[in-house]
Parts: sequence; C-alpha cells; structure tokens
Amino acid sequence: MSVYETNRNVPLGAVTTFRLISSVERLIENVSKWRSARATATALSELSNAQLADIGVLRGEIDDVADRLVRRR
Repeated sequence: MSVYETNRNVPLGAVTTFRLISSVERLIENVSKWRSARATATALSELSNAQLADIGVLRGEIDDVADRLVRRR
C-alpha cells in the first residue's frame, strides 16, 4: 500500500475566515438553545402545581429541566 501526500497552501486569511464563521455558527446555535430553554421554562411555569406533579417536575426544578432538555439535542 502506498501513501500519497499532498500539502496545499490555502489563501491568506482562509483559516481566519473559517474560524470566524465557525465561531458565529456556535454563537447562533447557543443563542437558539438558550431561547428554546427559556420557551420551555415559560411553558412549564404556566402549568399548575398539580399538572407539574403529573409530569414529575417540581416548580423549583423548572429551569434545570429546561436546560437539560436543551442540552440533549
């Protein structure tokens, strides 16, 4: 088996541009996750204590539950 290796030069600034775009993509993803967690927390906050008990959530756990649901995605 033979190995064929090539080294190619990339245009000046290509790596920096890639890192910048990757950072912006991560920022957008994190903001989206944060908004989803807040929407989930808001929806759970509107439920009564009895409804929360039915799904096994205490009122004090709402923020933690919302954050865990978002992290699983």
